[in-house]
Amino acid sequence: MRFLVRAKFPAERVNHSILDGSFADKMQQTLSELKPEAAYFLEENGNRTAILIVDISEASQIPKVAEPFFQGMNAAVHLHPVMSVEDLAASNLAELAKKWGSN
Repeated sequence: MRFLVRAKFPAERVNHSILDGSFADKMQQTLSELKPEAAYFLEENGNRTAILIVDISEASQIPKVAEPFFQGMNAAVHLHPVMSVEDLAASNLAELAKKWGSN
């Protein structure tokens, strides 16, 4: 199952690791390990943030995804299951709406 992984990095620690070169190394190592379908980097609420789309097939893989950010970068990590357009099309959404909708 695809998950959106959002990692928010604390400015002070990341600033130091950017200056000493360790942040780029840790990020590259993490991306090599996780092999995300996509990876984006942005500012969110004043924090450096990474957003990745990764495949997690079972719950026991969550620490493999989260720990590089928790331990290696002191990040706050959030995981959200997501669907592709194909997943949404296969979800039978119209039938579910008929069954559960109030209209």
